[in-house]
Amino acid sequence: MIACLRLFTALCLAALLAACASSPSSSLGELPRTPDASIEQLLEQATKSKDPEKAALLRLSAADLAYRQGNAGQSAQILQQVPVEQLKPGQQVFASTLAAELAMVRNQPKAALTALSHPSLQRLGELPAEQQVRTATVHARALEADGQTLAAARERIFIAPMLEGEAASKNHEAIWNLIASLPTDQLQPITDDDFGGWIRLALVVKTAGTLEQQQAAIDTWREQNPKHPAAIQLPLPLTKLKELASQPLSKIALLLPQDGPLGSVGKALREGFMAAHYQAQQAGQKPPAIEFYDSSRLTSLDEFYRKAQADGVQLVVGPLEKPLVKQLSARPQLPITTLALNYSEGEQGPAQLFQFGLAAEDEAREVSRRARADGLHRAAIMVPKGEWGDRVLRAFSQDWQANGGSIVATERVDQPVQLAQQIADMFQLRQSEGRAKSLQSTVGSQVAAQPSRRQDIEFIFLAATPQQAQQIKPTLNFQYAGDVPVYATSHVFSASGDQNQYNDMNGIRFCETPWLLDANDPLRKQVTAQWPQAGGSLGRLYAMGVDAYRLAPRLGQLKALPDSRIQGQSGSLGMTQSQRVERQLPWAEFINGQVQRLPDTSR
Repeated sequence: MIACLRLFTALCLAALLAACASSPSSSLGELPRTPDASIEQLLEQATKSKDPEKAALLRLSAADLAYRQGNAGQSAQILQQVPVEQLKPGQQVFASTLAAELAMVRNQPKAALTALSHPSLQRLGELPAEQQVRTATVHARALEADGQTLAAARERIFIAPMLEGEAASKNHEAIWNLIASLPTDQLQPITDDDFGGWIRLALVVKTAGTLEQQQAAIDTWREQNPKHPAAIQLPLPLTKLKELASQPLSKIALLLPQDGPLGSVGKALREGFMAAHYQAQQAGQKPPAIEFYDSSRLTSLDEFYRKAQADGVQLVVGPLEKPLVKQLSARPQLPITTLALNYSEGEQGPAQLFQFGLAAEDEAREVSRRARADGLHRAAIMVPKGEWGDRVLRAFSQDWQANGGSIVATERVDQPVQLAQQIADMFQLRQSEGRAKSLQSTVGSQVAAQPSRRQDIEFIFLAATPQQAQQIKPTLNFQYAGDVPVYATSHVFSASGDQNQYNDMNGIRFCETPWLLDANDPLRKQVTAQWPQAGGSLGRLYAMGVDAYRLAPRLGQLKALPDSRIQGQSGSLGMTQSQRVERQLPWAEFINGQVQRLPDTSR
């Protein structure tokens, strides 16, 4: 009997040892713990240790401690001494995670992603939750910095159930910010899990029109997904939207010049604004009442705001005049939320001030974006001499170079008679002719040589009037540079329908307002039937008036959802952190005397 018991005990012990040997903890290896020792003590112990595995683990602990203490340089140096390939899988995950965190300190997301592609990461799910959270967090940060927004959101959704308290709240908001930053065409809800639920929520928020429709769509989504994390805890921006929806806009002040040098501009903006207002009425909506004020007769902004408050105004649209916008921007606060129809020079104004206009700088940045999307890297620039040209040049250059592009030549256009020389200088044609003459002199006889241009200019950024562009494009053709793509702002387009003018600009690509590129838009048809000038270059102002009306009730919405956009008549409208409305525009090209719309590219 005793012998049987001994045999049974021995078998149990053997089974227990076998289980320990094959358990995840023993095969993955011991992870570094927060040590009581200093970095120097850990490194000294590692040097003295005769056990290579223990020495590696001590160095890994020292590298991690240096990182936690904010000394990334020392941490990286120590980590280089750790033989990662000799570690067990769990320790390799730890080392790869630390390497990724150090790469992110250096702002190198691709290096971080490379570190996290180590084969050991396949066993991350077997490690303690604390390590899973740490690894997935840096992975999400690296993916986001690398532009892989959906993948970053997936990582954060993966770790959400493992988090508590403030960490859980921060991660929750980060998931929404990632998902909400995507355009609707990238939001494809193909799963029924938490990830698919987040996608569907973003879709209903982005595709609803008014604040009221948006709120109703959110409420319906919550009823359909009662157990989803975002239904249990609505993301903060959506909570703000709920507050905004409970405060409907009932009266707007339209503050525009009726006389003076800007009277005609004010008239076009007012007619576009009211056209959108009447369209909303015809659609069965209950639009706010509009009160008109003449900024050309304004004597005091304080007096205007007092009168507007007494009249029950909740939002001011205007003024248009730059000096007035500058005054508003310099104030610490405004008594009524105001959508100015121009931009001040400074970056940030009072919290109640929003700014919207047809800024040429937006179009310069749009050219930069489009050229990048088309795979171009090296630009030459042609802008008019003067303050306007300098602003456009600065906006393009900053955006282009910040995104890795290079500028190889710049010319400021002024007198038409100088154009041929400027283009020849830009493309270094005179140097080519000089080489031909030198060769002719050397050989002592005529040399048949066609001037050759420099080859490092991939495209030209052009900001010019139609008349200037009519001269520039044929001159480029004549100067052996007709094959160089030209990307222009809307200023090259007169919208006159003049085929001869358009023929002179064949091949020029330009950004333009949807209003002028889509003659079949119902509101545009209605407006141009009443005011034919709205179909020409003045149409941009009518489009801005329409968009000012559509922006008015949605300023809080754009502020609460920073990456959301309104598809307007003057462009796709979004808001910067400084509360300026920025436009992205569609593209067209002059082809055989006609204007042809180009396919959109991903933003």
